[in-house]
Amino acid sequence: MTYAITARVAGSFGETVERVRAALQEQGFGVLTEIDVRATLHDKLGEQMEDYLILGACNPALAHRALGIDREIGLLLPCNVVVRGEGPGAVLVQAVDPQTMVQLSGRPALKEVADDATARLRAALATLGG
Repeated sequence: MTYAITARVAGSFGETVERVRAALQEQGFGVLTEIDVRATLHDKLGEQMEDYLILGACNPALAHRALGIDREIGLLLPCNVVVRGEGPGAVLVQAVDPQTMVQLSGRPALKEVADDATARLRAALATLGG
């Protein structure tokens, strides 16, 4: 099983990050957290890697519905969206597939929430092209 929804985008990393933020916002997601993995690994370990940003995206209405079904689902929230360099002028954008919530939790009641979140994340990534 794949656990990612993926889009390949032509453009710069910085521009793609801004487009991803706007696309998520259009679908009702806000970005609650941002982890610059590249900077963290460089600062803490002296390691080099491609641009790699993890955005913790949350749609409050969907999160509320999911938490109403299963309080432990907070362990799988927010929805992580990764933006990472894939080469010159190419960026990979991946979102965790919300269906994993249903599979990992074993709670079929979460399927409707996961379906809605999946549709919204797919719609957001679809606007990026690629």
